[in-house]
Amino acid sequence: MALTLPKVIGHRGACAYAPENTLESLHAASDLNVTWVEFDVKLTSDGIPVLFHDDTLERTTNGSGNMADTPYAELQNLECGSWFADSFTGIKIPTLEEAVEVCLQHDLGMNVEFKPCPGREKETAEIALDHLSQIWDENDKLLISSFQHVCLEAARDMMPDWNRGLLLGGEELDPKWKDLADYLDVKTVNVGSNLAKREVIEDIIDEDLHPLIYTVNDPMEARKYQSWGVASMFSDCPDVIAENLLTVH
Repeated sequence: MALTLPKVIGHRGACAYAPENTLESLHAASDLNVTWVEFDVKLTSDGIPVLFHDDTLERTTNGSGNMADTPYAELQNLECGSWFADSFTGIKIPTLEEAVEVCLQHDLGMNVEFKPCPGREKETAEIALDHLSQIWDENDKLLISSFQHVCLEAARDMMPDWNRGLLLGGEELDPKWKDLADYLDVKTVNVGSNLAKREVIEDIIDEDLHPLIYTVNDPMEARKYQSWGVASMFSDCPDVIAENLLTVH
C-alpha cells in the first residue's frame, strides 16, 4: 500500500497545546492545519484500547497504579487534563474508537503506536487492530508502529495491507534493524532524534524505506533533517516546525 506522509506529524496530537493523547489534543492538531497525528494505544485491565503513553497513571491523571490493572469504568472516574493546565481540568482518557471518530471528523491521517503494558504485546495489537478494522478503511492514511516486534508481527499477520513502522530508540542503534525491518515488512523506520545521524538516515533510504524522526521541536534541527531526506518528523508543536521548513519546489 502506498504511503504518502506529510513533512510534519503531530506528536500525541499536538501536545504542546493540549494534554497528550486526548481528544482535545487531536482537535488542537486539526486547528493548526496538521494533516496527520500520532498517538499511543494501550489496554485497560478489561481489554479496552485507550489513548495513553505510560504504564502507570500518575504522570498524566489524578489516579495511581498500573494501567494494566485498571478497568475502563475506573478510568472514567479519573481526569487527565489538570496536570497540563487548569483549563483542561476534568477531561477524560479517550478510547481508541473515540479518537478515530475525531480523526475521521477532521480527515486526519493516523500513526497509531501500539504501546503495550509489559506482557500484553500480542493482546494489545490484536484487540486494537480488530477495533480499527471495523471503523477505518483509508489504508493510505494509516501507519501502525511499535517498538514491540510482537505487535508488528500481529499487524503483519492480521492486516497485511496496512503500513507498518518499526520504532527504534535508546542510545544505540539496534545492529539488526535491517533484518527486523525486512522480517516485519515495514514501510517506515521511526528513529529517536538521538539516533538520527546522517548515515543512519541514508541507510534507511538505501533500504527503500521512509525515515521518520521523533520528537523534533527545534526548527533548525528540522531543516537539517529535511536536507538529509527525512520523510517526516513528529513534533509537539507541528505548526512551528511546518512553518520553518524550507519549501521544496
